[in-house]
Amino acid sequence: MQFTWNTLTFINLVLSILIFIFGLVGWQRTKNHVVLFVGIAFGLFGFSHLATLLGLASSLNAILIVIRTLAYLLVAYALFLEAYRKK
Repeated sequence: MQFTWNTLTFINLVLSILIFIFGLVGWQRTKNHVVLFVGIAFGLFGFSHLATLLGLASSLNAILIVIRTLAYLLVAYALFLEAYRKK
């Protein structure tokens, strides 16, 4: 495992962690599943950014594709829930 510095990936990691934390705190305060799902999705994105920084992206390529796809689908599902929520 070799650390590979990339400024953009590091910024993405920090912002993903921040959104993940806000998602957890927001869900804890409001119990809104949309907020939770978006937070979890960004936590998954953060994991993929961390793997990239640690130089594991090439060896975990297939797993990272699944993780990122799952994260995008989770965001899409959360937005779908919000868009079709009964008021």
